[in-house]
Amino acid sequence: MKTSFIKLLFYYSPATISGLLLFFSFPEMDIFPLAWIALIPLLIFLYDKDTKTSFKAGFFFGCVYFFSTTYWIYHSINKYGSIPFIPSLFLVLLLSLYLSLYPALFSSLYSSILKRSTLPAMFVAPVLWTTLEFVRSYALTGFPWSSLGYSQYKFLPFIQGADITGIYGISFILVAVNGAFADMFLLSRRKEKRPLFPLIPTVSGFVILFILLIATFSYGFYRLNEIREGTHIKAAVVQGNIEQDKKWVPSYQDEVVKIYKELSISASLQKPNIIVWPETAVPFYFGADNARSNEVISFQRGLNSYLLFGSVLFKEGNLFTNSAVFLNKDGNISYLHDKIHLVPFGEYVPLKGILFFVDKLVVGVGDYVPGKDYIRAVTPFGSFGTLICYEIIFPGLVRKFYTRGGDFIVTITNDAWFGKTHGPYQHFSMSVFRAVENRKPVIRAANTGISGFIDSNGRIMGRTNLFERTFLVKEVKTDKTLSFYTKFGDIFSYFCIVTAILLSIKKK
Repeated sequence: MKTSFIKLLFYYSPATISGLLLFFSFPEMDIFPLAWIALIPLLIFLYDKDTKTSFKAGFFFGCVYFFSTTYWIYHSINKYGSIPFIPSLFLVLLLSLYLSLYPALFSSLYSSILKRSTLPAMFVAPVLWTTLEFVRSYALTGFPWSSLGYSQYKFLPFIQGADITGIYGISFILVAVNGAFADMFLLSRRKEKRPLFPLIPTVSGFVILFILLIATFSYGFYRLNEIREGTHIKAAVVQGNIEQDKKWVPSYQDEVVKIYKELSISASLQKPNIIVWPETAVPFYFGADNARSNEVISFQRGLNSYLLFGSVLFKEGNLFTNSAVFLNKDGNISYLHDKIHLVPFGEYVPLKGILFFVDKLVVGVGDYVPGKDYIRAVTPFGSFGTLICYEIIFPGLVRKFYTRGGDFIVTITNDAWFGKTHGPYQHFSMSVFRAVENRKPVIRAANTGISGFIDSNGRIMGRTNLFERTFLVKEVKTDKTLSFYTKFGDIFSYFCIVTAILLSIKKK
């Protein structure tokens, strides 16, 4: 039994290698060049394999890839969900098994198409990969974490094209380059099995890919050096570093508010236009707890700055929303945003009629209800939408706030759930792409970090460390650009989907 397992591991070692290389390309490892070659072992291995073997290889690759990049989920389940360490890891493994179905399907389709056609891997692989990565972003409420393109958040000249294709176009090019390397290795083997194998599609593919890369980097350098319309505003983010398991303890609530007040007073000395507190920064129901609510309003009137903060709001019918509250200089509520995309099993139980026996894994105040409106706050210094927690990882959701304009993005989160894992670093890196896709600077406030500022080209202008009680003030340039992606959405991904369907149904 042991010998058979070792043989199995050895046989599928190319899949394991590809999965591990991708893990090292993501934060916090950040060896992003590895993503340009990581898939080569898998793509070569799949060429002459049958459908069943290809599916297994893709599944094995997916398990390594997704478990290594999402392992951090165990922390919130274990520490705050009262689930022991081993069972919490098992739940993450179950998630990884589901996510692995996508690369498994990719692998079986890729192998099948390559064997019955003369199309190069550099065309087949990115079309299929992009299609399934896009589907994964929406299927079963969606989970676009670990999308391949996110590994490149530091490679600014390369990722500027995301304002046309979204994150999915960046993944497409990465897989295309991996496919091109695979084609070099497979060329002789494909000619050997098919003596009349034409070189024209492969040579043409190399030429097209070369032109695409030249265009991508030329566009990237152009965007990075472009001067766009916008005004300079000063913004402050406050990072309270509040322990998650103490925040809602009655005896500690006033201390939490005191911490945010003291940090905000220090930040206000630099006269920011807006001060931002994190998700659920106030440990009470704003508006329902009159005494504490009035205390915050009275305090804010003395800041001479707008204040945005996260709070749980109590609704009729014993329901709750995870919301962002925006106070103007007079202390009046000028804008409310209720979180639209809730966390399954964290903020609500999906399919509750069927999964009636499943309680939320993370203990909270009750079932949340989602918001419905993609509205922006309007101020004298610009308008902005607010993304709460993991809403920022959904490209399609973020762009809906800006289809009719806007100046900057504000995102608030409570990454204390993730602990000192790779989770907070990955979460922060995704904000870079929302900035580039929509050409809007990002102001990010996180309870335990990472808080910071990102300009509309994706440059990280300043950031805090994890588990640090601090504030950060920066001058941010707004951007009125309405990007192609913001206006038209995922047209590129839809093109890949149609192409993938045509490739999959094509007969010999």
